[in-house]
Amino acid sequence: MVVQNNLDLGDTRKGVLLEPFIHQVGGHMSMMKYDDYTVCKPLVSQEQWFYESLPTAMKRFTPQYKGIISVHLKKDGMGNLSLIACPETDRRNSLDNASKECSMTIWQKLNQANTSNGDHTFVKWNHDQLTNTIKDSCQEEAILQTDFQYHRDVSSLMEDANGNQGKKNSYNPWGLHCHKQHLNRMSSKYNENKPHQFLLLENVVSKYKCPCILDLKMGTRQHGDDASEEKKARHIKKCEQSTSASLGVRICGMQVYQADTDKYLCKDKYYGRKLSPEGFRQAIYQFLHNGNNFRTDLVEPILSQLKALLSVIKKQSTYRFYSSSLLINYEGLEKTVPLDIHSQDHCQQTSCPISHGNSYPKVDVRMIDFAHTTYKGSRYNQTVYDGPDYGYIFGLENLITIFQSILVGE
Repeated sequence: MVVQNNLDLGDTRKGVLLEPFIHQVGGHMSMMKYDDYTVCKPLVSQEQWFYESLPTAMKRFTPQYKGIISVHLKKDGMGNLSLIACPETDRRNSLDNASKECSMTIWQKLNQANTSNGDHTFVKWNHDQLTNTIKDSCQEEAILQTDFQYHRDVSSLMEDANGNQGKKNSYNPWGLHCHKQHLNRMSSKYNENKPHQFLLLENVVSKYKCPCILDLKMGTRQHGDDASEEKKARHIKKCEQSTSASLGVRICGMQVYQADTDKYLCKDKYYGRKLSPEGFRQAIYQFLHNGNNFRTDLVEPILSQLKALLSVIKKQSTYRFYSSSLLINYEGLEKTVPLDIHSQDHCQQTSCPISHGNSYPKVDVRMIDFAHTTYKGSRYNQTVYDGPDYGYIFGLENLITIFQSILVGE
């Protein structure tokens, strides 16, 4: 629920109740919804420094950076935790006002559904609990299974103080999984007065009605320079046992709108780790298939943006994008969208081709997650590298080849 409807961070009387970002398909850190156009995540100084010193050529391929904000934990009388973003001054007022207007959020429903004998600790996550909770709370049958399919119009678990059902929404199980883990970690060291700094970033799928999202872990190396020997060995093993080593890219998450059933098909990082190179190619094909037909109209726009990104990355000397991801997003609804001024500007910037006269398929390619990115001039770099990130380039080149082969039906 948004108590404050815009980014007027100077208004000390307002607060924003953060909610899970319902279209998070990958990663392990919880993404939160600030407003319809903005998401936020726990601040990592190295990532903040990257955004603040971002090369101009890369800005069109990264989310817009909107600054930082303080977030506080608030516990209600039932023991449920909420995360509230508010300005530094008049903090107590903002927290109290936001808390009074808080909706019953989905993770609180899960917590209450699994609470017994007055014990309000956060329970461990499992998909059956989520499925049953949603089914019990929805006015219509909800399709949310452990193979990660969910209905686009499944009723939201948001209710107001009078118990009225909120607007319908869609939830990706992985995003809620990450959020629950995040709240578990925070609840173990609960301190209502301690501020937590969060990054504010553009919600890059806000323009989509049915967002289809592919989260790709890029590069042949995933550990940062600051990784411990144990963490380094763990990440090297993951790369060796997945397509990260053979292709320089692996799937970390995916959701695809299925027009024939009005469901999303969702896959998580564990699915991506098990894929062979041929399995990876088939997964890319599945990402572009809506249940009725293969979306050939999307391939050229995606290829155009991947090639433009490749050209930019090749020019970024000393950069290493360790553990970063690449998002490929598109509109799941097949209706073509008339070009407005903003769309024209975006297409000119990203070189996406126009098709069907005055319309084009909505496609977007963005780099995300820069907590371990290093480069010459960074405050946090351990080593200065020479030349561009060849592991990342290797992954992009293979990705381009795969999309091209799919287009020609090889």
